[in-house]
Amino acid sequence: MCSPEEAALLRLEEVFSATLAHVNSLVLKPLLLAAPEPSDPWGRECLQLLQQLHKSSQQLWEVTEESLHSLQERLRHPDSAGLESLLLLRDADRVLQAHVEYIKSYTGCMVAQAFQKAAKRRSEYWRGQRKALRQLLSGVSSEGSVGASLGQALHQPLAHHVQQYVLLLLSLGDTIGERHPTRELVVNAITLFGNLQSFMKQALDQAAATQALWHTLRGRLRDVLCTPAHRLLQDSQDVPVTVSPLRAERVLLFDDVLVLLQGHNVHTFDLRLVWVDPGQDGCTFHLLTPEEEFSFCAKDSQGQAVWQWKVTQAVRQALRGKKDFPVLGAGLEPPEPPARRCAAYTFRAEGRLCQATYEGEWCRGRPHGKGTLKWPDGRNHAGNFCQGLEHGFGIRLLPQASEDRFDCYKCHWRDGSMCGYGICEYSTDEVYKGYFREGLRHGFGVLESGPQAPQPFRYTGHWEKGQKSGYGVEEDGDRGERYIGMWQAGQRHGLGVMVTQAGVCYQGTFQADKTVGAGILLSEDDSLYEGTFSRDLTLMGKGKVTFPNGFTLEGSFGSGGGRGLHTQGVLDTAALPPDPSSTRKRQLGVGAFPVESRWQGVYSPFRDFVCAGCPGDLQEALLGFHVQSSRKLRTSQDYLCCERAHPEDSAGSMEDILEELLQHRESKALQPYLRKALSNSLHPLGKLLRTLMLTFQATYAGVGANKHLQELAQEEVKQHARELWAAYRGLLRVALQHKGQTLEEDEDTETRDLQVHGLVLPLMLPSFYSELFTLYLLLHEREDSFYSQGIANLSLFPDTQLLEFLDVQKHLWPLKDLRLTSNQRCSLVRDKCFLSATECLQKIMTTVDPREKLEVLERTYGEIEGTVSRVLGREYKLPMDDLLPLLIYVVSRARIQHLGAEIHLIRDMMDPIHTGGLYDFLLTALESCYEHIQKEDMRLHRLPGHWHSRELW
Repeated sequence: MCSPEEAALLRLEEVFSATLAHVNSLVLKPLLLAAPEPSDPWGRECLQLLQQLHKSSQQLWEVTEESLHSLQERLRHPDSAGLESLLLLRDADRVLQAHVEYIKSYTGCMVAQAFQKAAKRRSEYWRGQRKALRQLLSGVSSEGSVGASLGQALHQPLAHHVQQYVLLLLSLGDTIGERHPTRELVVNAITLFGNLQSFMKQALDQAAATQALWHTLRGRLRDVLCTPAHRLLQDSQDVPVTVSPLRAERVLLFDDVLVLLQGHNVHTFDLRLVWVDPGQDGCTFHLLTPEEEFSFCAKDSQGQAVWQWKVTQAVRQALRGKKDFPVLGAGLEPPEPPARRCAAYTFRAEGRLCQATYEGEWCRGRPHGKGTLKWPDGRNHAGNFCQGLEHGFGIRLLPQASEDRFDCYKCHWRDGSMCGYGICEYSTDEVYKGYFREGLRHGFGVLESGPQAPQPFRYTGHWEKGQKSGYGVEEDGDRGERYIGMWQAGQRHGLGVMVTQAGVCYQGTFQADKTVGAGILLSEDDSLYEGTFSRDLTLMGKGKVTFPNGFTLEGSFGSGGGRGLHTQGVLDTAALPPDPSSTRKRQLGVGAFPVESRWQGVYSPFRDFVCAGCPGDLQEALLGFHVQSSRKLRTSQDYLCCERAHPEDSAGSMEDILEELLQHRESKALQPYLRKALSNSLHPLGKLLRTLMLTFQATYAGVGANKHLQELAQEEVKQHARELWAAYRGLLRVALQHKGQTLEEDEDTETRDLQVHGLVLPLMLPSFYSELFTLYLLLHEREDSFYSQGIANLSLFPDTQLLEFLDVQKHLWPLKDLRLTSNQRCSLVRDKCFLSATECLQKIMTTVDPREKLEVLERTYGEIEGTVSRVLGREYKLPMDDLLPLLIYVVSRARIQHLGAEIHLIRDMMDPIHTGGLYDFLLTALESCYEHIQKEDMRLHRLPGHWHSRELW
């Protein structure tokens, strides 16, 4: 059976539903008809408030009807519909929310005095309805204003209804036992509607206080402050407080803003951006805002406690975006407002942020965290902030004079200025990728012109305070020149090397972008000038020219007044042509630019990163990041993001990298680990390698592919290998420190060189091989051409004739390998003898690793001995006299292109541990074969002759 309390709830809902319908027809609909004209701003606002109130009333009626229906079902079918079926219990939150929305709408109309304004427009109508209003309300004075009567008509039934809700729910709770299954639902409903009573009283009190405040304000103050959203929480006229240093005459605390009145000036502060600090004494507390700090001082500790508590809770409510429920003080003490918040603010004070709007995270009055700054002139900055300053990664846009063109800086920042790695795309289509300090280019960086620039250029090198300074490489695409050398204050200054597309090379001293003093000039045909130059690189003064045929001209040189070069000196025609080896030794830059100091701007950030303990937050700033650059700058909004590949996403966190490094310390696991690390563009070692590749290509690719730079490049590759090994050791040291361990003592030079040449160099050489091998090709081009002609001549010989020509002893000929058809002759067969050794040697071109090339050479030697042993039917060790003719045969049949470049690259990059060993011996034998194939008699004479292999040594 149903309880009397449930029946009473049914009657209560029936009465309230009917009352809501009656109030709607008697009051709300006429109020909407009597609303002020929408053309008036206040009229539009009042109309919107009344429409919202009507909507809330309708929703409240619908919820009441639904609650009434659930009660009726309960009374009709008490056995099948339990207490939990009542909407008031099973969905108490929805019922409560409908009441709260109605109260908010009602108090909004109350603050805006919408009832009074609507009543004035139809005063005769409302006087005629006074009797009906008195019947609807209890305790309405006949002398009261029509507006006040309308207000009471709209809230008094609700207040009575909620009060009865609480009483009936309390009675219902008393009738059910502690263990009843619906006990918890009933207790929850009692609590909610009890809190609703307190909430309603507070909302009405605040609305009444706010409405009364508007009557005390005049003119501009009322126009500024009078909005329906405001709710007055505290007034300094009620609880006196003084504010310094502003010395406000009156302080008003609303639910969303703090207002300080000073004469005719109104200072408003968004409560979401107000931080409260308790004072040292009992009468003072402090407020922090984005641009100002205030001290609030009350007459006594009680006044201070009231203001501080109310401001604190108002701030918390403003951050939540809604009023507390239950009301303040009704429950547990709420938590303090968070120090970190998100909000938007426009700065007013003079300074770099004047008129700028910041939207993002704050901490204690300062932008702190992620956010966006926008200036009225179009400047934008999106990124990380720390204590009010740009700090961390950020993107800055600077509008330029031309429409829709921006300078875009994707950089790391420190204390408000660019510091660390960045990528800058300028409105001129120039792009800079490199390091900054205090807002200026500083350290290593690359500046490149746009692809359509009339004078294309690219500078790769070091910067200091925004200017090129130190070692750097600049390519002038318009003139087809590349400068490699020292810079100062943005100009070529000091030792430098100039190479051109025409193959001309200059090495000498520059001052203020001009050549000065003595220098060396090399032409494409190997002519050499040693002497002094004019500032525009014209031969001027004493010097000596050495021609390719060996002739020399020594004397004084000068310009001929527009009619060519004039010289006065001695021409020596008696000299012999220079030896090709002496020409190859004309290497530029070696000794002029110590290899250890060339690219310190690349190595230093990595060392700094390691010395700092490899912190993850500095990884991008010191090691760089990769983004897809776009040269077409469209609108500012397009660039307020940067889709850069973050190490956390692809390579794992720095902690994971260090942990993996420790797991692969053993020699067997180290090489695969280093190969993987160097191939990963997001691993610190991989990042370093790619930057070094960039500098290498900028120096030696294209115009820089000049044979006189081969030694400069070769020693640079070896230095990079040493630096990469040192970088690995640095990471290992940090990884061990994180585990509380220390790295063993620094390794000696011999141990280090073994690791560099045996481990690192083979892994990193493929990254530099293309440019490096091109330099070897150019340097040995003449010898390789002789070698190629020799190979072409020897390829004309059939196998048996070639073996005979090379004086290979006949008992070593593998004739059993020659399977002839009936119409073939043994003397005409070609490319069949020592086929396995020939095919093995050809594999020397399939790898770039010098060690693997030497292993190919060793296997070739083994194939030759194996073939001979099979021919003889016993194991046979080839003596020197037999080995070299056979090796020449195999080399001639392998037809390896550019063998001279291959041999010299292997020799230069070979691990020193192999010096004097088997590999060294085999490489020397291969060199001897290469030299003999070049010989004139080998190229021109086809008849067999006698020669002795011992002469090769």
